[in-house]
Amino acid sequence: MEEKTVDAYIAGLDGWQREASTRLRSIVHAAAPDARESIKWAQPVFESGGPLCYFKAFKNSLNFGFWRGVELDDPKGLLEGSGDKMRHVKLTAVDQIDVEAFTAFVHQAVALNQLKGDPTKG
Repeated sequence: MEEKTVDAYIAGLDGWQREASTRLRSIVHAAAPDARESIKWAQPVFESGGPLCYFKAFKNSLNFGFWRGVELDDPKGLLEGSGDKMRHVKLTAVDQIDVEAFTAFVHQAVALNQLKGDPTKG
């Protein structure tokens, strides 16, 4: 069985979701150049000292999520979710991508993993 890649995941999306996913991927790579990407849990996951963020396409939206989302500084109130740790931004259009805010989230997520270790191991 062929291992699915992030390229294949993005190529399988249509319209605005493909464009938004490409932009999110670029933001993560610019903000965390050492992060590794792979498909885990059926979605693109970016890791640096453990998983830090992901994006996942749904029928009418695209989530950009963070393992330590509850710990991120979110002055614009972009993050949503109700779990103990994770939070995500729900996108329904490309123009909702806030490069400055998303870059700050990625920087914080990397720093938290460096400080606290892998968020899946505790």
